[in-house]
Amino acid sequence: MQKLDLVLFPNQGLREVCATVTEMTDELDRLIDDMFYTMYDAPGIGLAAPQIAVQQRVIVVDVSEGKNQPLALINPEIVRSAGQITWEEGCLSLPDIYAKVERPSEIIVRGMNRDGKKVEMEANDLLAICIQHEIDHLNGRLFVDHLSPLKRTRLLHKFKKLQAEKTGS
Repeated sequence: MQKLDLVLFPNQGLREVCATVTEMTDELDRLIDDMFYTMYDAPGIGLAAPQIAVQQRVIVVDVSEGKNQPLALINPEIVRSAGQITWEEGCLSLPDIYAKVERPSEIIVRGMNRDGKKVEMEANDLLAICIQHEIDHLNGRLFVDHLSPLKRTRLLHKFKKLQAEKTGS
């Protein structure tokens, strides 16, 4: 496994809709392993393929405290949602930026697992939030897109300022 480079905002790849995966390959299986390795190393609880410059519909998540419940979904789609929850979200592509986002608290998601088998599962609370956040990435959306224009502008300005401080420019 290898650690992959994370794509940071404002990289245009984060705004693209990803391609559907049409077949399971050894390369895709390695990509999923590398995505988990990168996510755990970051550290994060979710990662979508466009965050590592791969424009395919693949996500990995693990919201367990022990980091021992990895979930990979290929071509995930939310087929049902209910409830409402507000949670402070962050993103590996926008490091050090956090905001409260309102999302459905319960979802049913359908996709394929890494063996290429169709799966459908229920998720709630943090797992539901994480899956929705990563699926947003596959559709070219960021968590800040769920905020008011004023809050989004302020957070993106703060992010650019933090990045400039890190690079010394």
